[in-house]
Amino acid sequence: MRRTGRVPPMSSLAEHTARPTGAPIRPDAYARRAAEVLHGLGVRPEHRVALHAGNSAEYVWALLGLMRLGAGVVLLDHLRSARSAQEAAARVRADRLLRADVSPGDPAGPVPVLSLAEVADRVYERDPAPPAAPLPLDAWEAREDALIAWSSGSTGEPKAIVRSGRSVLENTRRTVARMGYRDSDVLAPLLPFSHQYGFSLVLIAQVTGCGLLTAPYTRLDRALEAVGAYAATVVDATPSAFRSLLRLLERRPALADGLRGVRMWCTGGAPLDDRLARDFRAAVGLPLLDGYGSTELGNVALAGPGAPGDCLPLDGVEVSVRDEAGRALPPGRPGEVWVRTPDVMRGLLGPDGTLSEPAAPGEFRTRDLGVLDARGGLRVLGRMSATTRHGYTLYPAHLARKAERCGRPVHVVPVRDVRGGSRLVFLVEDPRQRPASTWFAEFGKVLEPYEMPNLVLVLPGFPTNGNSKTDVPALEERARRALAKGVHQ
Repeated sequence: MRRTGRVPPMSSLAEHTARPTGAPIRPDAYARRAAEVLHGLGVRPEHRVALHAGNSAEYVWALLGLMRLGAGVVLLDHLRSARSAQEAAARVRADRLLRADVSPGDPAGPVPVLSLAEVADRVYERDPAPPAAPLPLDAWEAREDALIAWSSGSTGEPKAIVRSGRSVLENTRRTVARMGYRDSDVLAPLLPFSHQYGFSLVLIAQVTGCGLLTAPYTRLDRALEAVGAYAATVVDATPSAFRSLLRLLERRPALADGLRGVRMWCTGGAPLDDRLARDFRAAVGLPLLDGYGSTELGNVALAGPGAPGDCLPLDGVEVSVRDEAGRALPPGRPGEVWVRTPDVMRGLLGPDGTLSEPAAPGEFRTRDLGVLDARGGLRVLGRMSATTRHGYTLYPAHLARKAERCGRPVHVVPVRDVRGGSRLVFLVEDPRQRPASTWFAEFGKVLEPYEMPNLVLVLPGFPTNGNSKTDVPALEERARRALAKGVHQ
């Protein structure tokens, strides 16, 4: 993409936050200009536009420009191939596919492709006039199919989730109220904007007028340097990214000097284990604020700065934990998380591009395993998959959380046994790589005999995917291969 020099690679997007040259950046102005450019390229308010690009200032301006037009937004994982992006755009009946860049060798498809690089060049041709008022999103908010995003696929094939603009923006406002974001804040999401968590932070910056830093989240060393250089005050990342951050600070303690201005460290996207929470507070001096949400529901429960130990449901949201028969369980008993929220998805998108499975009114079964405390705070343990072993029904996610009392992250993989029941593989993240026998003995101190592993695999670090989350399929494949070799305890 041609660079005009107007925008540095890691720029804040807040009006009040200056670039190194001292010239302020006005995201609303650039988004308005992006809306004009996109309209000139044929995008209309009634269209759906699929976005396929990594984090950048240009991505944010194009996203807000589409919302300014009132067009439906389809979020595509930036790690998809060009062919996969075209197939996904066609699957949701998108009218345009906006990609980071377009090359002659890209696969042809039924959805017309626009280049984000070309849009950015046209936006940068002239400095847009400062806006007289905040960017209006009324048309997008009124749209019933304003946002289409893909489920994680952790329980099967990813599904296209449809949400109304009102549900998305109302959920953003509930989140702002809980977390107390300020217009003087600078957010530093170490997350992709193409997923629910990262996308929600883009909207928080827009709603509050605070800054947004497009930090290189796949390079934590550079990201932390950017956090310090641009005086970020709020950092969001997954638990696995925060584990890597702690290891990085051990190797490069000088990086901590630039983090003193951060007032909130927030995490989500995966369960937060007790050891990470303790280690982080000891190293940084502030708590990790846990959060729970989903593509279908938006943010559900968040630990705010006023009560860092309580991951409480947002205002207007109700959470319960139930047994297999749907009966409410008392505090301290793990079960399935059910949510009643006005921000629930409209439903799933069918092959013809319309709603095929509208969301039923009332409570939503998340298929996540969780537990409530006496104050109503939620702790999510993992997915609600159950396995049978020695006549007991066990939840691997619950076993992993129990095993983590030994001090290291654990992932439990059940592998079906041809003789019936399951064999359990415990994978332990241990940089010291102590022998499996040591961990087997440690687990014996916190687990019942029928919960003990058949096999313990010790890894120096859990693999992560391009979204900074633990690569669960890779761990599961490793466990299955180990058992197939006949290694067991």
